[in-house]
Amino acid sequence: MINRKILEKLDLWRKTKGRKCLILQGARQVGKTFAVRMFAARRYEELLEINFKETPSAKEIFSGELTVDRMIMALRFRYPEKAIDPEKTLIFLDEIQECPEAITSLKFWTQNGKYNIIASGSLLGIDHNRASSYPVGYVEYLKMHGLDLQEFFAAFGIGDDLTGMLKDCLDRSEPVPPAVHSSCMEYFRLYAAIGGMPEVVQRYLDMRDFRVVDKTQRELLQGYRYDIAHYASSDEKEKAEKCFMSLARQLLDKENHKFQYKEVEHGGRAQKYYSSIDWLLNADIVRLCRSVTDIRYDLDDYARDDFFRAYTGDLSLLIPMKDFSLKQHIVENTLSGSTKGGLYECAVADILIKKDCPLYFYKNETSRREIDFLIQKDGCIIPIEVKSSNSRATSLNSLMKNHPELPQAYKLADGNIGKGDDRITTIPLYMGMFL
Repeated sequence: MINRKILEKLDLWRKTKGRKCLILQGARQVGKTFAVRMFAARRYEELLEINFKETPSAKEIFSGELTVDRMIMALRFRYPEKAIDPEKTLIFLDEIQECPEAITSLKFWTQNGKYNIIASGSLLGIDHNRASSYPVGYVEYLKMHGLDLQEFFAAFGIGDDLTGMLKDCLDRSEPVPPAVHSSCMEYFRLYAAIGGMPEVVQRYLDMRDFRVVDKTQRELLQGYRYDIAHYASSDEKEKAEKCFMSLARQLLDKENHKFQYKEVEHGGRAQKYYSSIDWLLNADIVRLCRSVTDIRYDLDDYARDDFFRAYTGDLSLLIPMKDFSLKQHIVENTLSGSTKGGLYECAVADILIKKDCPLYFYKNETSRREIDFLIQKDGCIIPIEVKSSNSRATSLNSLMKNHPELPQAYKLADGNIGKGDDRITTIPLYMGMFL
């Protein structure tokens, strides 16, 4: 059974005085339902779960007046086997985007304050079935992703004691023992090949068969394409799917990973497709890394909306956009050139996305030098360059020389820990989990 970090955050919510209803956000199949069920099994005597997609008739519970007493009475009539004790029962409203009145009801559950309510949905960022009265200020939000790299390592038996040892090596700037480093790089490449969607990881753990993994990945990808076709407006359906399915070409087949509309269709233009990218972003299907015109805090003030890279929300969705043989090349470490560089960049982006880091990059149009990622912490900017080998980070060295105010930078490479410039630390790709 794969354990998830989100359970610790759910525990903190449960212990908060005067807690509000919780909305667990995230794309489809990232493990929201599984996590809530596991949380309920650990912390409550009873779980009352309503899935509005699976049981559309349950919407009747939230028709009419939305007083808590009336909703509790309706729940007890529909689920007579449930005690619905305020202290011992967790009420879980799954796929809540299918029932706008249930979304509206969260305000009144919070005002009442007696019951433990978690809601979940995968398309809450788009206008599909938008609630007539959204409970702004009456709900807390928690974002969930597929497995991050640390959770992935743990699923394969590399627990906190071992990742703690790796973190100690980073803190002391000491190389990881060669055998350990080699093993961690193998797991990193495995993560790049199968991604972090829980069903995909579990299938690999159970079967150790990449054909089963590939089939599961393609089914998930098809599910996302179905969501686009089902929930996007008639004007956006085809355009949004074309943008989404172009991501492998954008990121793995060319040197320049900037999103280019001409890769969506011949002669494609932003005027036609930008709204589709916006839809995919709001639906949690893609994440953007925006270019900045200057490296100053706050980077968002210098970010360009018309110059960006677009990544899938999980590697499990990117890899099946290519041929099955890509997985073999990844795990056997036989990739080369722009494909290997693009893949490792995507893997690092995946790690940072799952930390909920807003992503930026910088490209000097005169020198053509590019910094893969810029992140911000405590008012400081941290540049990150990703290398598919352990070659010299020319762009990063130049940037740090020209920006003495930047305190720290990292080169993530297919190599061990090392120190070059006083402010640039070389770390293995898998240590992106500690940034």
